[in-house]
Amino acid sequence: MASVTFEGGQGHLTAYLTGEIDHHEAALLRQKIDSRAAGADIRLLILDFGGVSFMDSSGVGLILGRQRRMQMVGGTLTVQNPPPGVQKMLELARVPYLGKEKV
Repeated sequence: MASVTFEGGQGHLTAYLTGEIDHHEAALLRQKIDSRAAGADIRLLILDFGGVSFMDSSGVGLILGRQRRMQMVGGTLTVQNPPPGVQKMLELARVPYLGKEKV
């Protein structure tokens, strides 16, 4: 089971993800993140994967979908703190994250 908590300020929102992200959980996380960001003037969305213990390709889809949404409003998405297993998935999908490549 995955969960998300939020922290935000002027123009930015950080989503702290925890647990296992599979197809079902990615859909729930997507809804929660999009609901929280909707109506807010968010220019920077940070997805923090520090608490994620497992992620399949659905997690990559979660990231890419949020990235597209941010680009549509002229904003930026940043991925940070992926654990080693998630790092490997991101590298295979060529998704940049803080600490590895410029995002």
